[in-house]
Amino acid sequence: MIRRRDSLKKPTKAIICAAGLGTRFLPQTKAMPKEMLPIIDRPVIQLIVEEAVAAGVTEIIMVTGSTKRAIEDHFDRSDELEAELREKGKDDKADEIKAVAELANFVYVRQKGTPKGNARPVLNAQHLIDDDEPFFVFFADDFFRSEVPRAKQLLDAYEATGKSVISLIEVDKADADKYGMAAIKDEAAGGAYQVTELIEKPGADNTPSNLASVGGYLLTPDILPIIADEKPDKNGEITLADSINELAQQDAVYGRIIDGIWHDTGNQLKYIKAVVDLALERDDFGPELAEYLRERLK
Repeated sequence: MIRRRDSLKKPTKAIICAAGLGTRFLPQTKAMPKEMLPIIDRPVIQLIVEEAVAAGVTEIIMVTGSTKRAIEDHFDRSDELEAELREKGKDDKADEIKAVAELANFVYVRQKGTPKGNARPVLNAQHLIDDDEPFFVFFADDFFRSEVPRAKQLLDAYEATGKSVISLIEVDKADADKYGMAAIKDEAAGGAYQVTELIEKPGADNTPSNLASVGGYLLTPDILPIIADEKPDKNGEITLADSINELAQQDAVYGRIIDGIWHDTGNQLKYIKAVVDLALERDDFGPELAEYLRERLK
């Protein structure tokens, strides 16, 4: 039964999974976390924090690893740097770095335990989530370029349905061997579809739809005991997809087709595409970059 919209508890916490080693970007990521790779002048992880804050999140729970100190430093105040910038008359820059530290309350949790998998960070952070509290989960290397932040779109669907909501994108069925594909049925309010199952990389002939599941979830706490009891998959990992499938057997789960362009910065080519796409949208140097690319491609 769908709960009344006015009785829903607002999500104010987001778990960001940021413990990956980033081996595809070595040797760069030997000293710098992959989540800190810059998209022009902001690290990837800041883009994700900003979209969560835009949806009303006030507490960011970072689940990190032993090499991620730079993330903590980035979201911390730097009084010395701020003072130096102000002495040089760069008040705008000082205000900008101060604002980053004040985006939310940041909590850091070290990822630990086995089996591993993308559900492990949720287990590590579950003690920070109340029993009746919905929460966001994001991966630290993918984001959407959109007018309305992905997190806000998920929130709209959650408020319309009262249930867990996952992010979906439309893909060519020929690419169904690259994604977890969603089997859907009824359309609900808030632009959401009920998801009955996620099928991992089924291929074009076996996919139930052209809708792929990508990073970004607004989950109800009903999923926490499911994750805690999850059995490892064939790769020896516990995954959010498996837990979502089990939740879908017990209660409705919805998928929201996110209006925007999805960027995955998990490998070099996709990262470069994300940088170029966002750079081309900049008013200060986008047109000049576009002209340069046209000349270069001649």
